[in-house]
Amino acid sequence: MQEKILILDFGSQYTQLIGRRVRELNVYCEIYPYNHYPAIDETVKGVILSGSPFSVRDANAPKPDLSLIKGKMPLLGVCYGAQYLSHFFGGEVALSNSREYGRANLGFVDQSNQLFKNISQHSQVWMSHADTIVRIPENYKVIASTADVEYAAYQIEGEQTFAIQFHPEVYHTTEGTELLKNYVVDICGCKQDWTPDSFIETTVKELKAKLGNDRVVLGLSGGVDSTVAGVLLNRAIGANLTCIFVDNGLLRKDEFQQVLDSYQHMGLNVIGVDARQKFWDDLAGITDPEKKRKTIGRDFIEVFDVEAHKIQDVKWLAQGTIYPDVIESVSVNGPSATIKSHHNVGGLPEKMHLKVVEPLKLLFKDEVRRVGKALGINPELLGRHPFPGPGLGIRILSDVTPEKVRILQEADAIFINGLKEWGLYDKVWQAGVMLLPVQSVGVMGDERTYENVVALRAVASTDGMTADWVHLPYEFLAKMSNEIINKVRGINRVVYDISSKPPATIEWE
Repeated sequence: MQEKILILDFGSQYTQLIGRRVRELNVYCEIYPYNHYPAIDETVKGVILSGSPFSVRDANAPKPDLSLIKGKMPLLGVCYGAQYLSHFFGGEVALSNSREYGRANLGFVDQSNQLFKNISQHSQVWMSHADTIVRIPENYKVIASTADVEYAAYQIEGEQTFAIQFHPEVYHTTEGTELLKNYVVDICGCKQDWTPDSFIETTVKELKAKLGNDRVVLGLSGGVDSTVAGVLLNRAIGANLTCIFVDNGLLRKDEFQQVLDSYQHMGLNVIGVDARQKFWDDLAGITDPEKKRKTIGRDFIEVFDVEAHKIQDVKWLAQGTIYPDVIESVSVNGPSATIKSHHNVGGLPEKMHLKVVEPLKLLFKDEVRRVGKALGINPELLGRHPFPGPGLGIRILSDVTPEKVRILQEADAIFINGLKEWGLYDKVWQAGVMLLPVQSVGVMGDERTYENVVALRAVASTDGMTADWVHLPYEFLAKMSNEIINKVRGINRVVYDISSKPPATIEWE
């Protein structure tokens, strides 16, 4: 049985980051709402309480049931978790007199305490709270302080219960990873044996047991998640897996054939479906972004359904759902098992009476890539930028026509190939070209033109939740503009998008 750390989520923006940091130590962990977590069994080696936007002084402050945890196994409270363990057990939390946001330094560190082993005196930490602990219960012992925060960390005497009022998971806490390692390895006794190879071995075994000789169908997109899911399933059930890759007429230039070729080299059983005309016909005249998305989603379901029914005795639909999709679909204010609709093939399992299998649903994006590498998948496929499900349909900011798709594909190919040639592709999280519903006057030779404008977009990000525009070299942008205008019939102006997310989104629609 896989040993694990449980992280109870109180709604903090940093909770997923705690999970990622623990996983980086090769220790498996799972995140659950504080009021909806699984039974505590022998596989649970310790528990972490996350931060929260709530105050423990609020009338509706989250109050977890820790009766089977506190004092019975290692427990670490972070920020809200630390304040909760003080305030509701005989201490006191009040609104802080001084701002406790941003960098701070530990003025006192009890290095003899297991949690602070090898943590430096004056170590930099990151604070993010308006409340502060002003009094701790009698049997609580201070193990770290800053100039402004006396109770920066404490341990309950006689228990393996620890608490810190700073965030060890963020980059600005310079020895945060060391502290988390002290907790999960030294205090909880985790073996650090959760690796990509161990995940593959366990998952393939579980998939074999779960699926038996059943037939499974998987919708491939050419992206990282569905590719890794396909290769994992192929290891488990081989020929019983059929993959369907639909050309919706909104893919990048030559992408359909390139992706089909790369999958064939991997030994996957892939059916390629050319459905371009259906999508173009059904999108004709639609300009509203939401209607476009819904039309593309509906058409995909219809095409996929027809193709899947050609395969005999299909019982399962495989999806490339990953862990952030699962976490974000479960509310801290009440359990919910619904995955966000745009992350999966919404409606298909019910329509086709299929059961769903999601081999990657416990992995973060960077872990999916590491598993893909361990599976021997082509690094070029694993390093691909994210690409939206509706494809170029939401990068054409007006109605979709085959001619607009052609123009955008040509411009996009020049931009993406340029990033690769200049060694910039891997420094960018996501890049693409937007075809604007704007025409401008230009001069080509001796003639005036009245043609389309495109916007180049390139952003840096770690998870897509926030993003900043990339400062691409002026020489590169000048070359791209020149090439696009000279080589793509129908474009006479190129602009560069310098908006961050938030407030702008990565895509324009």
